Amino acid sequence: MDKLYWLDQIKLQDRAKAGDKAYYLSRIMQRGYPVVPGFVVSAEVLREFLETLNSSEALVADLPHSSLHLDVNNWRQLQQVAGRLRQEISTAVLPAHLLSTIVNAAKELESAYLIFRPSFVVPTARHGIGNTSGLLESEVCRCDEQAIALALKRTWSQMFRAKSLLYWQWAGIKVQQINLGVLVQPLKNAIASGSLNANSSEWEILATSGLGLAITQGDVLPDVYYIHPVTGAIRERQLGNKMLAYCVNDTAAVASLQTVPASPLTSDDSNLVTYLLDEDQQKQYALPEEYLQPLIQLANQLVKEIGTHFTFEWTLSCDPTRTLYLTQVSTPQATISNFHLLKGLAAAPGRVTATAHVITNSQQKPEPPPKRVILVAPTIAPDWLPLLQNAAGIITEQGGLTSHAAILARELGIPAVVRVGHATKIIQTGERLLIDGDKGEVYRLTREAGEAVERGKGDKGTGKQGDVFTNLSDSISSSSPHLPMIGTQLLVNLSQPSLIEQVQSLPVDGVGLLRSELMALNILEGQHPNTWVREGHQTQLLERLREQIMQFARAFAPKPVFYRSLDWRSHELLSFNDSLQSSTQSMLGERGTFSYLQNPAVFELELAALAAVQKAGYSNVHLLLPFVRTVEEFSFCRQKVEQAELTQVPQFQLWIMAEVPSVLFLLPEYVKAGVAGISIGTNDLTQLLLGVDREQGQLAKAFNERHPVVMGAVAQLIQTAKSAGIPCSICGQAPVLYPEIIEQLVRWGITSISVEPEAVERTYLAIARAEQRILLEAARRQLNQST
Repeated sequence: MDKLYWLDQIKLQDRAKAGDKAYYLSRIMQRGYPVVPGFVVSAEVLREFLETLNSSEALVADLPHSSLHLDVNNWRQLQQVAGRLRQEISTAVLPAHLLSTIVNAAKELESAYLIFRPSFVVPTARHGIGNTSGLLESEVCRCDEQAIALALKRTWSQMFRAKSLLYWQWAGIKVQQINLGVLVQPLKNAIASGSLNANSSEWEILATSGLGLAITQGDVLPDVYYIHPVTGAIRERQLGNKMLAYCVNDTAAVASLQTVPASPLTSDDSNLVTYLLDEDQQKQYALPEEYLQPLIQLANQLVKEIGTHFTFEWTLSCDPTRTLYLTQVSTPQATISNFHLLKGLAAAPGRVTATAHVITNSQQKPEPPPKRVILVAPTIAPDWLPLLQNAAGIITEQGGLTSHAAILARELGIPAVVRVGHATKIIQTGERLLIDGDKGEVYRLTREAGEAVERGKGDKGTGKQGDVFTNLSDSISSSSPHLPMIGTQLLVNLSQPSLIEQVQSLPVDGVGLLRSELMALNILEGQHPNTWVREGHQTQLLERLREQIMQFARAFAPKPVFYRSLDWRSHELLSFNDSLQSSTQSMLGERGTFSYLQNPAVFELELAALAAVQKAGYSNVHLLLPFVRTVEEFSFCRQKVEQAELTQVPQFQLWIMAEVPSVLFLLPEYVKAGVAGISIGTNDLTQLLLGVDREQGQLAKAFNERHPVVMGAVAQLIQTAKSAGIPCSICGQAPVLYPEIIEQLVRWGITSISVEPEAVERTYLAIARAEQRILLEAARRQLNQST
């Protein structure tokens, strides 16, 4: 049948019918490169299938010939049309002769599972954007007649989903001009998978365990290798964050991986499953060392074939041959020609397109920028919070994942990319940008490209404050009845009353960290708290603090709310006019409880506000003291707490942050002095143990919360707290950035984990997996002992 094209036989004249993806793969396969075999169901088969659709609806009946000119601004109509077309395609019956031919070809691949990859050719778009990556997705199915028919129809139907129709319409492409082929290949389990991105100055290899889906789904941070393109030497390598992997749902294969299988990928797709990597695997590079050089050699050979700029995806097979296969190859013709990419560090999730507003001087607080712009600055100070309330996104030249810019962005639910070198010099105010906070990418757009992405952003979210949390809330609410029970408490970090409503529906046990500094910035009107006191406005400030805290107490009652008292470093509030501030630019400053000894007036106001909340009938608010250096500092604060009569409420608890290394040696003394619990702040604990300022992006490699010293300190704190009979929480970024340590925390005996709202869902599931695994191990040990 000339409507099927085997990958090793596709010719130039077949390109339009087989599609670009299959054509490029066939081209290198025929030159002797290791490519996974397969065949293409040509575009002619889709046209023949569409001709067979029997429908009284004019829209469906005329589908092969319709240009589908829709009003793309009418989202309801667009969704309805897309839904109707896809339903019609998915429920239609494939002609028997077509299906029989395809099934027979599939059986020749000798694989229990198949992957259907869209491979198409489209005419030149009127705006010059030729990249359709991610527009159509692959389908996985078992190798049987019914599954093959459904997978093929699902692949075809993606051409008619809402975002596809939107793209065709904007690009000026008529549906009948699109030649959509489907590349069918065997899908077998892999030891490792990834990609290699090549240009004339550097190659980048990404690698993860199992199938490459873990990278495309964003479930892992892959290992990265940077390669010199001429010598093939490894310039640098970075171990990723890989807790899970994907494989096909083959019991024997999963067992051979010596892992603990997790739940299926989705409730309606049992073809793929995730599996947990054990601790040793997580600490190792996914790509075995002996296969790294062969992969580099493959890239060297391809340079001679297709030039210096290309990308290919690869997989290392699980079969006895342990072969490195290429699964996809693309060249610059498929890149977005009018996008200029800047790379940084993904700091807060989300994707948004907006106008840039560049701030070159971070030493003083700027004037309020226009609403819904992307702020571009060298760095961002905490007192910039009011400026960020209406921002669409954040880009900074400096900082890391625990910098103020990153924390504020995650708190507000807006995308952020930090450590973008020379961003304030490259980007100009008024320029259209797309920032991807999931990938750490910033695109400078032409006007036309910006308008296109803006119209198409409905599938990816707007980055508007609260959208991340609203979507998360909806997702979890719909699945809550099916969430497994967990024994470890999951708490949330908050500061903004405006986010309470979205967070209330999340499966959390309370607020583990109420950041008073960010909360107070909403009420201080640009004046330092000391200024309010000095000018005699204590009563007004007390009432404002009480009202702010009351909102959280009321919303979460009877669940606990841990209010952390103010902890500002002097140089973080440069815009506050206060003569009492230190002029030094110290990394530490006169911060934490030490500052209360120096000037207790503001701390006493905070205690009075907490007492007022108690008198209003809320006994769920507790106090968390920040940056405690000595037992004497704690005892001073406890005395102030007693004077404010907070301890007269039996439920009240006085905790300390465990972030100064001295607490490792003094914790038993703190407990004797009255500490009721501790919360580990991994951000400050890491920088003090390793001597690294977390605000300095160039030192990011040295700031490692997984360093054995840091993890050893965390383990010691948890175990000492357990011995002393007090609860121990953790509220730093470590569990979010490195979810693989959650199992260690649970094993050590952590009582609660507190994370930002956007991380609640994945942290909940990570805790559930960890507890399930620990229980399973305990049950097996008991069974072995009994036998």
